[in-house]
Amino acid sequence: MLRRSIQGGAVLIGVLCAGTALAQKKQGDVNVFLRGGVGDYTGDLGDLSSTGPLWGLTLNLQPTTFLGFEVGYEGSQNQVSDSRLLDGPSLVRNGGSALVKVSPPFLTTVRPFAGVGLGMSYVDVRGASAGLYDSDLMEEVPLAVGLEFNSGGLTAGVRGTYRVLIDQDFADITAPDNGGGGLMDASLTLGARF
Repeated sequence: MLRRSIQGGAVLIGVLCAGTALAQKKQGDVNVFLRGGVGDYTGDLGDLSSTGPLWGLTLNLQPTTFLGFEVGYEGSQNQVSDSRLLDGPSLVRNGGSALVKVSPPFLTTVRPFAGVGLGMSYVDVRGASAGLYDSDLMEEVPLAVGLEFNSGGLTAGVRGTYRVLIDQDFADITAPDNGGGGLMDASLTLGARF
């Protein structure tokens, strides 16, 4: 009888320890975080725009320690100072993107990463544009690098993203390549891990 109790207690302790270890391993598989920072266009359009605020919300899935997937919403606003216009408009961008991230498998608490993905944004031209700027959709290829700090149920980080703009049809730039360049930003992240 005593032997069965000891065996039953050992099995119960084993199950509890395994459950705790599994729960600890699962912690952080899903991260939700807010982003805030600054961004600006590059290339010919960057010569006409000013640095402006950036905001966003991201869901990160981390199935393994070295591979992650993100989907998120992002917005930004940049003023335009075009000599062809008396008062330049502002470019308000709202869009979404998906990103594949890789990081060293042995770093989880402080995790550097690099990522690449696909995105699409709607650029809303606000203000007088004299037909030089029109609201339009643009496709993007985001390239990101950053550093995440993970502790318990919290995550924070810093990142830089360069978006290669597939088209810039919303802007009539006098350069022969219709603007060239992309969109660069730097941001801080803060959120929760599940």
